[in-house]
Amino acid sequence: MGDRSAEVVVHGPASWNLVVDVDELPAPTPHMQLATAHRELVGGTSAGKAAHLRDLGVDVELHTVLGTDAASGAIEEALSRAGVPLVAARVDGPAERHLNLMDPSGGRVSIYLDLPGRAEASVFQGARERLLAAASGARAVVLDLSVPSRDAIDAVAALGVPIWTDVHDYDGSSTFHAPFLDAASYVFMNGDKLAAPEQFLRACVARGARCAVCTLGAEGAVAVDADGVLHRVAAEPVARVVDTNGAGDGFMAGFLAAHLDGADVPAALRAGSRQAARALGTLQLNPILEPAADEA
Repeated sequence: MGDRSAEVVVHGPASWNLVVDVDELPAPTPHMQLATAHRELVGGTSAGKAAHLRDLGVDVELHTVLGTDAASGAIEEALSRAGVPLVAARVDGPAERHLNLMDPSGGRVSIYLDLPGRAEASVFQGARERLLAAASGARAVVLDLSVPSRDAIDAVAALGVPIWTDVHDYDGSSTFHAPFLDAASYVFMNGDKLAAPEQFLRACVARGARCAVCTLGAEGAVAVDADGVLHRVAAEPVARVVDTNGAGDGFMAGFLAAHLDGADVPAALRAGSRQAARALGTLQLNPILEPAADEA
């Protein structure tokens, strides 16, 4: 990979996660608690978006950083099985790994166990060159929150390709997020830490975004377009929520895929809601990541 021109390039984290289900999230006091279930699987917001876009039939390429450990191999194997094209910068040591504690309502505590270590400058220079070569022929580039993505913003922006970003549970003040918000044409986030999401979305549009979207869990999502028009969409009904991981990535992927097909904002929001529901019905970030029956 790396010498092709994918329609969408996704740049950011892929991880190997230990997900532990608990009846309630731990209180901040010493105690013993029993898990109700646990599993290991591929995670990371960029891996999630790439898998959802692949599920939707979008020509996508994922650029990420991996290590040299068994977890890195497991990430590669899972993405390859799902048909997600991968371009990885390789550093010595572990892949990104998380411990996610999940309660029945979808509440999550994410503990970072490992992060890829430093590498020779040439490793990341080569990765940057591969990213820019891919981005130059793309219709959209997703830059997810990470140091390598932040460091590539100016170079990607200079290509003129629209930048899409997901600032997750942004609190409205973190300085790390500012370069992403300044450069993005399309901004996505969830409303977990904002008292006034609509106000923030309007600020994003005033900052230069063509559209800004905030997902609101079971309450659906709200968006403000370039003309300042407010749009709302209800959450897609789901018979049974299996796991909430990946729903936000699915929403953004559904919106992006619909946008590339010419959908207006209301139609793209509905497509995002439908794709988020795909994540809610599986223990994986997306059903295409589910192992074959003989592997489960």
